Amino acid sequence: MKKFFAEFKEFIAQGNVLDLAVGVIIGGAFTAIVNALIENLITPLIGLIGGKEIGLAFVVKGQTFDLGKFISAIINFIIVAFIVFLIVKAANKAKALSKKNEEEEEEETTKICPFCKSEIDIEATKCPHCTADQPAAEEAAE
Repeated sequence: MKKFFAEFKEFIAQGNVLDLAVGVIIGGAFTAIVNALIENLITPLIGLIGGKEIGLAFVVKGQTFDLGKFISAIINFIIVAFIVFLIVKAANKAKALSKKNEEEEEEETTKICPFCKSEIDIEATKCPHCTADQPAAEEAAE
């Protein structure tokens, strides 16, 4: 039983679980904002366009079908999906820029001696291993 709880503790401490928990909490808060936007701004605009006599609900055999709520749910989904898309796109772009900066920072600092094939500093003029004179950078490029 002790091993089980140790494994569970390790599972909970993983970064993916914590990221998911934060995402769910932020998603819940964001959903409240989007719902307020839909209920207080978009649904009244749809009502204005449709007119007050043309309701967004209809009744069949005593059952009310509220099209307004259904349309609100669709709009809500589209807004949330679009915002998530923008967030993921921005995160991917930031990750790509970060990776590009890391690649630029990882410039070569060593070279291979053409005589003894040892790895030496890129600015070395003599090989510390075989003491051979190193060609200048311009000559080595040719």
